[in-house]
Amino acid sequence: MKTILVDAVDTFVIEGEGIFKEMHDLLETFPNRKIILTGANDEQFKEFGLDKMPYEVFTLKHNPEKTDPRYYETMLAHFGLSKDDVVYFEHNPNAVKSAESVGITSYHYDPEKKDLVALKDFLTENL
Repeated sequence: MKTILVDAVDTFVIEGEGIFKEMHDLLETFPNRKIILTGANDEQFKEFGLDKMPYEVFTLKHNPEKTDPRYYETMLAHFGLSKDDVVYFEHNPNAVKSAESVGITSYHYDPEKKDLVALKDFLTENL
């Protein structure tokens, strides 16, 4: 069963509000493991409430950023996963391209539109 990789800030976590409840509810309809990906450093980890997430959280503290393919290579190795074991959604188009460059099936989530129907379709089609 594939693991769902979830972008943290501006996707799953709305700055100043916390967890995007409707997205959490959607993710809970899937039995798959979920891992939240962030670049947050220790200060940002607390600031965004990433220490209170319902899923595992992975960060490399901006070294490198998610726009660098090495981020995804390191994350996959850390969890013992391959590119074929995961699907990913992310708000930063450059991070999406970076993940795709290492073979991860990825979806650009627009934080302005908050289109959970399209996100559900992507997850359903790719899990």
